[in-house]
Order: sequence, then structure tokens, then C-alpha cells
Amino acid sequence: MRRSFALFGLPLLLLPGCAAPGADPGTVTPAAPEKPSAFTQRAEEVAGRWRPGPDWRAGYVPLQDATVLTGDPGFTAETKVAFGAGWYRDQIRMPAAVPPDGAIRFPDGVLRVPLVSAADAYAQLDRGDPPPCDGRPAAPKVGGPTAEPGPEGPVASSGATPCVPLTVTAARLGSAPVWTSRGRAEVPAWLFTVEELAVPVARLAVAPRAVGAAPGGAADGRPLPAGLVAAQELRVADGTRLDYVVGVGSCDGAPTPLVLERPDVVVVGAAVVTATGPCTLALKLVPVSVTLAAPLGDRTVLDVGTGQPLTVRPG
Repeated sequence: MRRSFALFGLPLLLLPGCAAPGADPGTVTPAAPEKPSAFTQRAEEVAGRWRPGPDWRAGYVPLQDATVLTGDPGFTAETKVAFGAGWYRDQIRMPAAVPPDGAIRFPDGVLRVPLVSAADAYAQLDRGDPPPCDGRPAAPKVGGPTAEPGPEGPVASSGATPCVPLTVTAARLGSAPVWTSRGRAEVPAWLFTVEELAVPVARLAVAPRAVGAAPGGAADGRPLPAGLVAAQELRVADGTRLDYVVGVGSCDGAPTPLVLERPDVVVVGAAVVTATGPCTLALKLVPVSVTLAAPLGDRTVLDVGTGQPLTVRPG
């Protein structure tokens, strides 16, 4: 299922040739092939250079962060900041025993992998404490509510710097959906119950020695042609829908998403009308969306700029 330059998944068409003047009417002179666009040429090169190692299709190579939300957490402004910063406080003794090997369930099979303990997973999850904050308790009150108003409770002040950690009250071994080099998989994970969130926070439990790394970019190092911009990360990969983020100049026009589909990879980027006058050098991240001609499945999504596989970072 090879596609030439495509916008929103639609291929360009070549018109049939016409008879040359004076030629036999029964003879048709083929039309000259249309010159490939800058995006098509670059995307074809990236797709042709993509040569991942054996782990890409036989091992476990995650394409998203090892901390995963298992549903809608019901974030507030403060808890969203705490989650992004990795601010946690535990109210339980974390199990230190290493569980038996677990199973990663891919669309094309199952892989047995060693796991880590809840204590090790929590140590990876917790990235420190929030900054000090006047009027907030350093720890929850034992035997009582953790968010009571008053001198010992949280201070609700508009514009204040978020400074509240997330409170972990339980841990159990389960699984979480993860985007990998072999498509969407169910991966063993420690599920941490968080008092302030509506769903558990999952930390993937696969031991580091069983986790493969994504290969480097498949581009040749040349800069992108003028008017093309690179993709930064994936937001949604669901069936034929692909949402991703591109980086454009702060004065550039709105990006037009571009995609090229191959049987094994999908290459994405965007076109922009670049600014001609004075402008700052700030990079602006803009979400775009395309509809593929066929479901993504286990195809790898590559950035047209670097040739690297894109990671999934839900927005």
C-alpha cells in the first residue's frame, strides 16, 4: 500500500497522456511523470533508510513514557502540575519483593519479561518534592482528612505556585496499555492508587534489562527544504486517525499536515508559508491531524525531518 505525496491520506493522480501533433492517432505519448514534491522526495528517502534492529519486531521497545494514566484522572490545576513534575508522597510501605516474570501482550503475540518490585517502580515514579508553600501542611494529618480548611489545611490562593504532592495510598500489580514498536500492547505495571486522582497512576514494571531502545533517525542529516517543518510527537494514534504536533516559527502561517504511507512505516510532517519580515526565533508547537488510507496497525510513524520514530505523549 504505497502512497505518493498525500494530504489527509489522498494520493496525487497522474493524468493520461495525449497524442503528439502529427503522430499516429492510435499512438498515445505518455505524459511526463510529475516531479515529486519536496515532502514526497524527503519522505521516500526517510522510509527507504528505515532499518530497525531485530528487537523492533521481536522484543519490547516502548514508544511512550513509563508513567501512564489508566483513564481520565480528573485533574485540577494543582494535581496536573504535580503529576507532570512527579511529586508524590507515599502513605504505605512499598513491597520490595520482586514478582515472577510477567507477560507483555502484543497484537502479534506474547513476550515473557522480568519485572521490578513496587518499591523500585515507585522510586522511578517519585521525582522529588514540591517547593515549600506557606500555609500548607508538610504531610497529611494522621487519622484525619488531608484537605480540611483552616490553619493546617491547604491554602486556596489564586495565582499561587502549585506545591501539593500526590498521595499514594495503595499499590497492586496489573497492566497498562502502551504504544510500542509492535503496536499497542498490554504491559505489566504497578498501579498506584492516588488519593487526589480519579484513576490509578501506572508505572511500567518491566525490568530495564528487557526494555529496548528506539534506533536513531533515518534521515541523512540535511536540513528540511524551505516550507517544510518536522513532527515533534504523537498525541493520538487510533485506527486511521493520527494526531501529532509540529514545530513552526512564531510568525509562520498555519501548518498543512502531510503524510506518506508505506506498508511498514508512515512518514509525517507539515508545510507552512514562512514569514518574510522580521520575526522572533521562538518555536511554536501546533497540533495537526490526518486521516490515513488504512489503519495504522503496527506501522512505525517517522518524522520527515529526523527520520526518528515518534513517541506518544497524550495531550
